[in-house]
Amino acid sequence: MAGSAHGHTPAAWTGVIISFIGFCVAGVFMVAANVAGFWAGMAVIALGGVVGLAMKAAGLGMPKESAAVVAARDEATAKVRA
Repeated sequence: MAGSAHGHTPAAWTGVIISFIGFCVAGVFMVAANVAGFWAGMAVIALGGVVGLAMKAAGLGMPKESAAVVAARDEATAKVRA
């Protein structure tokens, strides 16, 4: 996994940071027994996912691999193992 760039994109980082902030907000308000604040934190968590997907759609995420790239990687791996 260390050789891939999985998750190392602006879209992934932004989505995770926003969701983390929402998690912290929800956690604080859960301990404080404030239902409205808890659900506000949950809304921020969902917003993090939406923002991450929107940024990915805007081209700031990792592109999907084509069949040619997958085939080339498999071929190279087979040569190394042989």
